[in-house]
Amino acid sequence: MSDEMYGAAIKDLAAREPVSLAHPDKSVTLDNPLCGDRVSLGLRLEGGRVAALGHGVKGCLLCKAASSVAAEQALGLDAAGAAQLLDQVRGMLKTGGEPAFPALAAFLPVRPHKSRHDCVLLPFKALSKALRP
Repeated sequence: MSDEMYGAAIKDLAAREPVSLAHPDKSVTLDNPLCGDRVSLGLRLEGGRVAALGHGVKGCLLCKAASSVAAEQALGLDAAGAAQLLDQVRGMLKTGGEPAFPALAAFLPVRPHKSRHDCVLLPFKALSKALRP
């Protein structure tokens, strides 16, 4: 893997300590069976929107970094917003779209490495799944 893919921005995001959430309203755990990454989210909801989020990752640097970004972006999102966030990340990685917000730019070096896209997408998929009715 290239040094560029694991640049300072990815390392900084991955180093952020995950936050656990006691007594979540919803929780979800997703696995990536190809690489072994596992993301667990717990959400507290108010009016169908994320009011607080806890997350934990057993996985690679990319998945940990993506989980930090997903957690930051999740507050205030409803199911449609989480689906849109997932589409934005997927579009940036798979179809060459521009990053929808500055933190996503850290993952641009992952774009040519298709085998690593799911590492980045897993936390966003978990968020979307947790908010589905």
